[in-house]
Amino acid sequence: MIGIIDYGAGNLKSVQNALTRLHAPHMLCENKEDFKLCDRLILPGVGAFADCMEQLRKRELIAPIQAAIAAKVPFLGICLGMQLLFESSDEIRCCEGLGIFKGHIKRMEDTSVKIPHIGWNELVFTKENSLFQTLKHPYVYYVHSYYATSYEENELIAYSTYGNMKVPGAFHKDHVWACQFHPEKSGEEGLIMLKNFLAFEG
Repeated sequence: MIGIIDYGAGNLKSVQNALTRLHAPHMLCENKEDFKLCDRLILPGVGAFADCMEQLRKRELIAPIQAAIAAKVPFLGICLGMQLLFESSDEIRCCEGLGIFKGHIKRMEDTSVKIPHIGWNELVFTKENSLFQTLKHPYVYYVHSYYATSYEENELIAYSTYGNMKVPGAFHKDHVWACQFHPEKSGEEGLIMLKNFLAFEG
C-alpha cells in the first residue's frame, strides 16, 4: 500500500490519478496510525515552505515521517515535498525543514528568464539510479520559484538547466528520493519513474 501524506496542502489528486493509472493501491495518510498500513510513502506539496511545515506540526505528522524514513520505508518527496526534506528555507521567513537532506532552499534568481520556472525541461542524469531505469533523456514538468542550494553533490542524481541556473531536479539518499519536478505530471516518462519507485526493493 502506498501512502500519500495528506497535510492539507498537497497536490493530492494528480498523484492519486497517476497511481491509479499504474494500478497501484494507495491511501491518504492523515495520522500516525495510517502510516502503519503503508509500505512506501509519497510526500507531495504546493504552497509555502513555512506554512506546510506548520501544518505537518499541527497534524503531528513530523515524527511519523521521520520514523518511517529511519525504518527505511521507501519515500518520495515531490516539488515542495522535496524541499521540505531539506534543512531549511528562507521562503517568506527562515524556517527549519525535516533535515533528511543537507542543504537550503532559496529563491531562484536569474533576470534572463521568468520566475517561477513553469514548464517542461530536459532532465540530465548525474549518475545511474533505479528511479531512472529505461529512461535516457526525459523531459519533465516543473512549477517552482525556489530551489535547493548548498546540497551534497553525491546526493544529486539529476538536474535541469534554466537560464543561467543549474536547477537540482532530483536527489537520492538511502531509501529516500526527492524530485523538484512533478513526475505525476510528466507524461509517460514520469509514470515510468513512479513505477520504478514502486518497484524498489531495498
